[in-house]
Amino acid sequence: MDKLSAMNAFTKVVASASYAEAARRLGITRSAVSKAVSELEADLGARLLDRTTRRVAPTEAGLAYYQRCLAILAEVDEAEAQIARLHDEPKGCLRVNAPMSFGTRCLSGVLADFMARYPDLKIELALSDRTIDPLEEGFDVTIRIGRLGDSSLIARRLGTTRMVLVASPDYLTSHGRPEAPVDLARHRCLHYGHATAMQKWQLSENGKDISVPIDAAMSSNNGDTLRDAALRGNGIARLPTFIVGEDIDAGRLDVVLEAWSPADLDIHALYAPNRYLAAKTRLFIDVLVERFAGMRL
Repeated sequence: MDKLSAMNAFTKVVASASYAEAARRLGITRSAVSKAVSELEADLGARLLDRTTRRVAPTEAGLAYYQRCLAILAEVDEAEAQIARLHDEPKGCLRVNAPMSFGTRCLSGVLADFMARYPDLKIELALSDRTIDPLEEGFDVTIRIGRLGDSSLIARRLGTTRMVLVASPDYLTSHGRPEAPVDLARHRCLHYGHATAMQKWQLSENGKDISVPIDAAMSSNNGDTLRDAALRGNGIARLPTFIVGEDIDAGRLDVVLEAWSPADLDIHALYAPNRYLAAKTRLFIDVLVERFAGMRL
């Protein structure tokens, strides 16, 4: 294995804390990854990794070398990206992460068109409602809906999604229609997030914000699961219109407390700082902006 490939293997081991996971990401054997790291250690005359039966962690020297390797590999990627830009034909693999419902409902068509436009580019789409570290898990572009935390990543705003409270006509017939936010306390609520002793929904009317306690009959980190529960008359759900818009139009779900609407959520594309932006990432970001910018999904 050449030096750059060995450096790449080493960075994958550090990022994933696993030889096996590094091998999976690189598409090579675990023994090949182990050999590459051993050769680097022999060349440097220093131990780069502490290995235990449970995990792998960099030594002090290994952490310093890891940072330098990231910079060197990024410069190599940028040099290759500059050549790729001359032909505007990206190659390799574009790794994209997105929330499950958004990915299946809004992103799959974008990716299909992107693949048709650039047939030499391979796509790896990972859908998950779990919040991940895109750099640590090796994603080129991550779609995030909602509030962003502090990060070194670039965030490109794509648009917004409208949030609504919905319930099935059958549920409202059986349990009554809430007339004010305080009425939610006596209703079965379907909550996006983790189960806690006390959940709250944020609502607003004409710029006035309130926090309403609810009793969640169900909690889930997947919007389509909550949609299905609402359709079956199990309660009131707070969901984005890209998930329930068609159900509202078809009369399968009714909007409740329409005057007290949840705040819109921003949709962002996250990616590494521009200095290291590969052609495949730059072009995909352009397509996302072209498709979603200014939209209220």
